[in-house]
Amino acid sequence: MTEKELKAIASQLSCPRGDSGLEIAKKMNQTNLGMILNTIESLQLEKENRVLELGHGNAIHLNEILKQANDISYVGLEISESMKIESEKLNKNVVKNNQSKFLLYDGNTIPFSDHYFDKILSVNTIYFWEKPLFLLTEIYRVLKKDGVCSIAFANMNFMKTLPFVDSRFELYDANKIKTLANKIPFKSIEAIDRIETVESKSGDMVNREYTIVKFTK
Repeated sequence: MTEKELKAIASQLSCPRGDSGLEIAKKMNQTNLGMILNTIESLQLEKENRVLELGHGNAIHLNEILKQANDISYVGLEISESMKIESEKLNKNVVKNNQSKFLLYDGNTIPFSDHYFDKILSVNTIYFWEKPLFLLTEIYRVLKKDGVCSIAFANMNFMKTLPFVDSRFELYDANKIKTLANKIPFKSIEAIDRIETVESKSGDMVNREYTIVKFTK
């Protein structure tokens, strides 16, 4: 791929928009499905849980969340208007019955009251957080006591091998995010390491090492 094409991929991954963004989002959901399902599993969702997802993409995986237990309610927050609109279109039935809703936010402040959510997840978004410590503090604020947040990301060493990764990406490993989170009074922090074979955004088959970091309030 040309340098221009690689830069376009990086831009769309950080904030998908327009027709190209919809295509990237579709591919992201396919390649990220394993990460998404394992992250959902790590939350151990229960009846009547309130769930928040940060950076949900096209949210085609929403039914996987809702079927985990009875009467789950879901909120998705996005910085991308294209993803919000596409998610509402793909999940119109659960939006219509008020079981789920999608909102735009500024990527920093979570527009909900303290102790509101039981579970929070975010998959492959942390690279683009403008203020990581601030957003982790916001996550802590809106979690209920004993609530859980699971954040999944591809590991730093793997990300460095991808041709489209540029200065827009802040790369992480488990120790880096734990060091960040230790500034916040989470009750526990657990790292779960995984590896899978996927097609990268540039079309190559790669072994992706990723981590799910599970925070408990």
